[in-house]
Amino acid sequence: MPKQVTLKIDGKEVAVPEGTLIVNAAKMAGVDIPVFCYHPKLDPVGMCRMCLVEVGRPMIDRATNQPVLEADGRPKIQFGPKLETACTTPVSEGMAVVTTSPKVKDARREVLEFLLTSHPLDCPICDKGGECPLQNLTMAHGPAISRFIYDEKNHLAKQLPLGELIYLDRERCIQCGRCVRFQNEIAGDPAIAFYERGRSMEIITNSEPGFDSIFSGNTTDICPVGALTTADFRFGARPWEMNAAASICTLCPVGCNITFNVRREAASGGKTVIKRVMPRQNESVNEIWICDKGRFGYHFTESPERLAKPLVRRDGKLAPVEWDEALDQVAGEVKGLSGKLVTLVSGKLANEDLFNLQQFTQANQGEALLFSSMAGGDWVVQVGLGKDTNLGALGKGTAILVVASDLHEEAPVWWLRLKQAAAHGATLIVANPRPTRLDKFAAHVLRYEYGEEAELVAGFVPGHKSAYPEAAEAFTQAENAIVFYGSEGLGLEGSIALAEACAELLVRTNHVGHVNNGLVGVWLDGNTQGAWDMGFRPAVDLNEKLAQAGLALIAGADPAAGDSQAAAAIQKAGFVVVQDMFLTATAQLADVVLPVQAFTEREGTLTSGERRVQRFYPAVPALEGTRPDYIIAAELAKRIGLQLENLPALVMQSIARHVPAYAGLTYQELAKVTEQYPIVGRSDLYYGGTTYDNHQGLGVQLAPASQSGEAAKPPKPEMVKLPHPKAGELLVVPVVRLYRRDTATVSATLLAKRMASPALVLNPKLAARQQVKAGEMARLALDGGTFEVQIAVDESVPEKVALLPRNVGVPLAGPRVATLER
Repeated sequence: MPKQVTLKIDGKEVAVPEGTLIVNAAKMAGVDIPVFCYHPKLDPVGMCRMCLVEVGRPMIDRATNQPVLEADGRPKIQFGPKLETACTTPVSEGMAVVTTSPKVKDARREVLEFLLTSHPLDCPICDKGGECPLQNLTMAHGPAISRFIYDEKNHLAKQLPLGELIYLDRERCIQCGRCVRFQNEIAGDPAIAFYERGRSMEIITNSEPGFDSIFSGNTTDICPVGALTTADFRFGARPWEMNAAASICTLCPVGCNITFNVRREAASGGKTVIKRVMPRQNESVNEIWICDKGRFGYHFTESPERLAKPLVRRDGKLAPVEWDEALDQVAGEVKGLSGKLVTLVSGKLANEDLFNLQQFTQANQGEALLFSSMAGGDWVVQVGLGKDTNLGALGKGTAILVVASDLHEEAPVWWLRLKQAAAHGATLIVANPRPTRLDKFAAHVLRYEYGEEAELVAGFVPGHKSAYPEAAEAFTQAENAIVFYGSEGLGLEGSIALAEACAELLVRTNHVGHVNNGLVGVWLDGNTQGAWDMGFRPAVDLNEKLAQAGLALIAGADPAAGDSQAAAAIQKAGFVVVQDMFLTATAQLADVVLPVQAFTEREGTLTSGERRVQRFYPAVPALEGTRPDYIIAAELAKRIGLQLENLPALVMQSIARHVPAYAGLTYQELAKVTEQYPIVGRSDLYYGGTTYDNHQGLGVQLAPASQSGEAAKPPKPEMVKLPHPKAGELLVVPVVRLYRRDTATVSATLLAKRMASPALVLNPKLAARQQVKAGEMARLALDGGTFEVQIAVDESVPEKVALLPRNVGVPLAGPRVATLER
């Protein structure tokens, strides 16, 4: 525990850890020191001078090196002749700080007067109005009148786009540097910078495309004025016109805490709509940051393409019917089922949906399948992260292995947190066949050929020969160790082998069952780990199982998208029921389609990749005619004589009774909060930005079985070799792109330019052998189908393979041999 330092702030005695800055010590004590350039997540720079205070320190007798005492025995305090910046000055024992003296008040007033000399009178139309630190601090500390002339203000063109997502109003900028510093220090993307000097200084983008960062939206949160705004919210609403609804981002396994700002408005026909997505503080998950996909990928809720009535196939066509008719028909098929019930779900569903669907399937002797090309969730249950692990607290003594995963694309906030852990002294080991953005921060960068990932991890186990002995020793000898494994270049069989190898490594090195140790799966969907916990499993022979099903119930999954073999298998099933928001390729093949609610319209829980169970709440009224998946399952169950709960809190109680790891969990427990630091909130927007503090729950991290006393049995991984292409063929392997096309992001028009496209990426040497050039269109013959792809060339791609993003309309569940036709 760090040494405590005692000081007085405005006469109030405060004890804080040694090294704490005065501005933060004051915040802890409930004393207000205004700031502009300072932010508790950024390095201090002392640029704006708004935090000036009087600082006194005990006088020291030079002869004795002891404090000089007053007559009453107290140390004599000597104040400096000048004010000091509270954001750059650390506390010291016996220090006295005065924040409200006339001298301090004059300084604040003059700083604000100076800032306003170049600031436009935009308050009535500025998007920051109502949550603007400059506006608020001017009202509290600024001058009543200005000595400067309005005509001398800068007048610059409005709405300068830094990129397609962020707009800049140059004349509003107070040059605090928060945005530039965030991009350099936190995001690691120096995509914007200061240009020119003095009154001509402005923010510019130096990237192509403009403001090329997946974290750009965070700069609008921490901007203390209305200089930076998002393209989707600019002139959209006033803060006081909107309500706030707590939620969880579902677009990756991190489980970022977010807030939906919503408003009922005439422009939307009197509907309540989402106006923006903001971060919500959870220091154990996402701190106060979110990625741009999570910020802008919410438009599917209001998509006009959403289904609003059940559909039943009649005379070969899907026709709308009432709910009772659709449910009665499905229940009748279940009762008269001659074949097997197969329920296929994805990690897009909430835990409550998954549990009810699993119970319904089990009651009908069916098979619960997970639509996923990645395995290992059962091993995460056994040897996952120890309860109370906080990635933000990792540092010296911890080794982190990231294998077969490009975290910057797959789980951006985890990328931030591991980058931070490395900066704090953790030993970061990155293993991937190609370079990733995390390599820069790694102590060890390991390369292997696609298909050799499990073999590489197995080599780390003591007693095995490793090609990378230094990295292996750093991992095995570390006090704490964590493994993040992904699906880079893998199919289901290869993923099984990798997960088993990772679990074996952790067990053999005794890095299980403890805080800051364990296994993390970098899943493609937000609640895939929850699906594993509820009893769903992926199948290598999925198409065969679907084809043989007497009834196939498919919820939140679209296996037929771009996959003719999966579509053919679905058409062979006896009866097909699809639960989805949209008429997907799979839904178009169904006998009954049941429209479901978006997660923004309901409540429930999700389990992150760290196995943290978190609540989300309804933000907008449900689209009329839709129902949540768990209620649909309960309604079907009722028709066949099975009782399932139809209230989410009661479903969670059932989960707690039936799933051992969730024992004792309740919605009340998940809604608990504790004090977090830094202290942020809507009452002092200048300190932490416009992020929301957390009143709705920090979630509960589940303990792995190994931490609950269950002995972990190391698996015996079976290595899987990739197929070898013949002359003229090439091996195509799947990679994950952040902006992949799925139902959540395809409706986000702002992200259209960033969406992954069917681009086949080859090493220049392989492209030459295949006689193709960058930019050309070609036909890729793969698994019996032919697909149009654009050729891209990249020297960082291994020479023996070609990379193709997942979810771009080309079915690529794993490595495949293919041919190119020009």
